Amino acid sequence: MKKIKLDIVGLSYSQTQSGAYALVLGEVNGRRRLPIIIGSFEAQAIAIEIEKMTPSRPLTHDLFKSFAQAYHINVQEVIIYNLVDGIFYAKLICSDGKKTAEIDARTSDAIAMAVRFDCPIYTHEFILSTAGIVIEGNDFVYLENLSEATEEKPNPSSTVSYASLSIDELKTKLQSALAEEAYEKAAKIRDELNKRKAS
Repeated sequence: MKKIKLDIVGLSYSQTQSGAYALVLGEVNGRRRLPIIIGSFEAQAIAIEIEKMTPSRPLTHDLFKSFAQAYHINVQEVIIYNLVDGIFYAKLICSDGKKTAEIDARTSDAIAMAVRFDCPIYTHEFILSTAGIVIEGNDFVYLENLSEATEEKPNPSSTVSYASLSIDELKTKLQSALAEEAYEKAAKIRDELNKRKAS
């Protein structure tokens, strides 16, 4: 069965399920998007790796990567291979150079591993034609910036408090937030620092 390559094109608050996120995968060189509803922990795990934020202690997916690498196992690709009753099924294709194995995984966990191993993500045509959304022009406004995916819903008072801090104070708060594993807070501080660099 022909495989279709996907890229991560966005991560946003789910507009249908409270406390969940929509991970949006896009067909490479195509106009179809595949939205997948995932939990907040998995959304954080994906966003933290893409944004190259370093947690003070390894997250579960980081532990799995370290464990795999210690035994010379590499994740070569991720395949979203089935869709049953609205649930996506995925597997990791792993190899130690001699033997290749397929490991069943939740799709959100598989994507979190794909970004850590920098491996391609694939699906099949029947899944894209069943659950995909075709994008025309700039009509797809469901996506938000990936950097916003780790944030809580905007709180004007917290934004103002960060805006009033110096760069050194922000850097100190960022280190503290990472040490406490408060990644939503860290993302807000990082965004404020990035704003200052850009201006």
